[in-house]
Amino acid sequence: MKNLPKWPRLEALCNADGGGEILIQGTSHTIEADTHDQTRTKIRDHAAAVAARLERAVRVTVVDNVEAQTVHLVVAPDGSISPEPGKAVEPHKKDKIATASQAQHNKATVEQETAIPADSLGQWTDLPVAGHTPGTGQTSASNDTAETDQSTESIVSPQTRRESRQSFLTQAKPDKPATAGWRGIVNQLGFRLPPSVAEQAERDDIHAVSQHWAGPRTIAVVNGKGGAGKTPTSILLSAVFARYGGGGVLAWDNNQTRGTLGWRTEQAAHEATLLDLLPAADKLLAPGAQLGDLAHYTHHQTDDRFDVLRSKPKVLADAQRFTQDDVDTIHAVAAKFYRLIIIDSGNDESDPLWRQMITHTDQLVVATTTSDEKAEAGALLLEDLAKTGTHGENLADNAVVVVSQAEANAKPSDLNHIATGFEPLARAVVTIPYDPAMVDGHLRYDGLRESTQRAWLRAGAAVAHGLS
Repeated sequence: MKNLPKWPRLEALCNADGGGEILIQGTSHTIEADTHDQTRTKIRDHAAAVAARLERAVRVTVVDNVEAQTVHLVVAPDGSISPEPGKAVEPHKKDKIATASQAQHNKATVEQETAIPADSLGQWTDLPVAGHTPGTGQTSASNDTAETDQSTESIVSPQTRRESRQSFLTQAKPDKPATAGWRGIVNQLGFRLPPSVAEQAERDDIHAVSQHWAGPRTIAVVNGKGGAGKTPTSILLSAVFARYGGGGVLAWDNNQTRGTLGWRTEQAAHEATLLDLLPAADKLLAPGAQLGDLAHYTHHQTDDRFDVLRSKPKVLADAQRFTQDDVDTIHAVAAKFYRLIIIDSGNDESDPLWRQMITHTDQLVVATTTSDEKAEAGALLLEDLAKTGTHGENLADNAVVVVSQAEANAKPSDLNHIATGFEPLARAVVTIPYDPAMVDGHLRYDGLRESTQRAWLRAGAAVAHGLS
């Protein structure tokens, strides 16, 4: 055991609020879990999978923010765990909470005070052997077997030290010191205090919404009831992704019945709508077409940096009836020129326009308010969509729900009530506090309260996690 190679390097993080991360040779794999026990078990399973491929035990360093300590473990191929010889448990300082980015530098960020006996590792060493159900003696299939295999399939035992050498160019990016709160003030005096938990969480959300993905992505904002907040959600998600990600975002009003996306956004020097774009689609899809050509039909938001493709709410629905082919054509134009397409949908889920939109959707967002009726409509939509086939089921399972407090007199408990009700149905639920700037008129991100901006950034990050 003392001669156990240091390769591969496995480092893991247990978050205080559940879940975590494991880094295998610097490659991060997210651990999704609801409890500390589940997180520890999944970390153990990942490590055991690596050990099984190497046919020997591996070392694992775990930054445990629940127990406020860093532990050094040895995990065998069968999942059994023992303390690493000669390594003490390292307690965190009382005000120290490690972050995911700090897991790669645990020796620098976790400060050792006094050595703790190895028997304090009981919570780790007492885990049941991987793949076995406690008390039964029978092997059970793990839900994470496929995920663990995928994350470790690239691990190949090196034959020489040269083969195991790590590139000098793959070093982790150093953490930026705190810039907010009292820590930021102190850092202006020449110190380098790390960011607070809140500041680090905001940085993580900014990083999530700033990403660019290979190929265009389409987000559909839905609810079968009017007044559920679909249009504000479409506008403000577009603003978040465009402001932080550098443009390339289109908000599209896919509505046959007086869509109001154009009423709540800035108008360009023209009044063009979908009705004007469709006849020009062939020209826009031609090889020589340029992004500037599309500006004849879209409305750029000068502050929030995204473009809007309007419907024509002044015209009756039967005068602007679109077909499924029209949806395909508009989406083809949008996908040619934009990296991110956010669709503000109508209220009729049986409309062919709505159903064709779903075929192009990569991420579903259900918008609702604290109204029980609107929340129920959103929940029924998810349940019905999950019955339409594999694509619909995947969209429903991966959906993000945005619950907005539409009325000033609504209570926080109202938000929590709706959010809790959606948790079994969706991947993530985000709440948005009441903000008078969201009620009427043009919507601008800078016009929102700081707390509302932070909530929309959090919502954008939740959406971004489903786009990779």
